[in-house]
Amino acid sequence: MSFAIVHPEFKPRCFALVPCAGVGERAGVGGPKQYHPVAGQAVVAHTLSSLQRVPELEATLVVLSPTDTQFEQHVPGFESERGWVARVGGATRAESVLNGLNELMERGVGAHDWVLVHDAARCLLQPAHVQALIAACEDDEVGGLLALPLADTLKDAVADDAGLRVRATVDRSGKWAAQTPQMFRLGLLRPALLQALSDPETAAQITDEASAIERIGHQPRLVPGAYENFKVTWPGDFSLAERLLHPR
Repeated sequence: MSFAIVHPEFKPRCFALVPCAGVGERAGVGGPKQYHPVAGQAVVAHTLSSLQRVPELEATLVVLSPTDTQFEQHVPGFESERGWVARVGGATRAESVLNGLNELMERGVGAHDWVLVHDAARCLLQPAHVQALIAACEDDEVGGLLALPLADTLKDAVADDAGLRVRATVDRSGKWAAQTPQMFRLGLLRPALLQALSDPETAAQITDEASAIERIGHQPRLVPGAYENFKVTWPGDFSLAERLLHPR
């Protein structure tokens, strides 16, 4: 499936989609990590502020849990011509993204339009990161994602009675750590997710949008990202994000 040839009168538009329906259990902050305060604002408020400063984005859709009652409190005034909210989140990230794509279609986003899916918890994203991704992928047949080549030695672990031990050192050559945004056309990403989610065994292997695209035979473009665009996941990540956000 390819969407590379588009009449110039129908230049594809770009939209951001932010799945924000998770509970953030690994973060250990007693609630959804996207609402935990960092440098005076909720994590997701920083994320959305960066996306709204990208002029190439027509709008940003935030996908919330149907039972979410906190978003408007933490990100007041977000809903606007370029800020959309839909309480259609699913049980997994992939389901939330798929439901978000359906919402975008209902709002008039076309199959040839680009969707940039970004983690709510990557709150140190800079507009320049997004613009670099768009510039690298806007003429690509498939799309791509921000990522970083692995710099550290990679270990494979095995458990014993005392905890974890190294089983082997893994060759890191050619290995990249995926980041977000991940940029694909709606008409390519939606059927890829539908196909992946149709089988529970396959669905468990879809940890990002690129993995769904790969499963239908495509090779997403890797676009060098930035070390600061990390995903706030563990308790120590919040203090690091705090230190990095304050100078801004």
